[in-house]
Amino acid sequence: MRVCRNNHLQFGPGLLATLGDHHRKQRKLLNPVFSIAHMRRMVPIFNDIGHKLQKGVEARVVGHDEPVELDMLGWMGRTALELIGQTGLGYSFDPLVADSADEFGTAIKELIPAVVDIQLWRRLVPYLTDIGTPWLRRKALELIPHKGLQKVRHIVDILHQHAVAIYEEKKRALEEGDEALSQKIGEGKDLMSILMKANMSASAEDKLPEEELIGQVSTFIFAAMDTTSNALATTLSLLAQHPDVQEKLRKEILEASNGGDLDYDQLVSLPYLDAVCRETLRLHPPISAVFRETRQDVVMPLSEPIIGVDGSKITEIFVPKDTSLVIGIISWNRSKDVWGEDALEWKPERWLSPLPTSVTEAKVPGIYSHLCALIHVLV
Repeated sequence: MRVCRNNHLQFGPGLLATLGDHHRKQRKLLNPVFSIAHMRRMVPIFNDIGHKLQKGVEARVVGHDEPVELDMLGWMGRTALELIGQTGLGYSFDPLVADSADEFGTAIKELIPAVVDIQLWRRLVPYLTDIGTPWLRRKALELIPHKGLQKVRHIVDILHQHAVAIYEEKKRALEEGDEALSQKIGEGKDLMSILMKANMSASAEDKLPEEELIGQVSTFIFAAMDTTSNALATTLSLLAQHPDVQEKLRKEILEASNGGDLDYDQLVSLPYLDAVCRETLRLHPPISAVFRETRQDVVMPLSEPIIGVDGSKITEIFVPKDTSLVIGIISWNRSKDVWGEDALEWKPERWLSPLPTSVTEAKVPGIYSHLCALIHVLV
């Protein structure tokens, strides 16, 4: 519950801030948005943004006799924001030309470090949300002379203001009709347009209120931008450290593309590219741990028995309701008991042959390749 309250304060009442039937109601409306048909329509936009990134990077290295140092994490952050902006929201944040980051993207990047700096306040604030009116709580927050807390407030304000502006622009475009919408970025095929159209035609009991639709904007971007940019930057770093893998991957892509862009079906049929992505997410998951709270008493079985202080064998642990849990994603993904003695090595080839039974038979709550890397989307 505390986790959801924190998310609500940061992003609004989006998917990361709801529980139970309320959460299922949002998921019901959102699930069709992530269909394969919609994914296919995104690929040409991905390709176009990729070309802009290529030109942006080339412009900064061409004409120099000496090697040029570039902040690729920064470039990947800008790219990821533009990817989710165009495909998720039908909105362009950054043409990837000027050497300046978008205020919204910068706020997203700064949020987690800022929140980490106020851990004590972060634990207290959710319990204060039921005291007084929102206006009173806001004024009280503004009066607290704590630099870190005020920084988080400023970042959250930026996220909310941009989310509202994006939603209102999308709302106006929908009101103008399909022809006007087709002239906008994403041509009305972005995730937010599809969600808002579905919400307009939903039954009264399934319809989401406006504040929850606005909450999805910040949620979409936060869930997609930082994780994507970190994964892309890490992949580039690993490829630079393993030129043999880089060359093999380049060869596979060039042969498949034949000088043109790859479509969805071509992308998903490249085995070595798939192996590189899987292995990077295994060894370097964008989120190393997630926090959850039990909503009822549960008995948690252990994968292997442990010996208690009294010498007895323990095969399960009682976890009472409202217990905070830390799920160690990176611990699972790097476990030698699961992945073998080479678990700490980056070896894309491991995915080109059958995985050990310790991996395939494990009941891991992930959605991709026996990995916990994307467990954060199973909210």
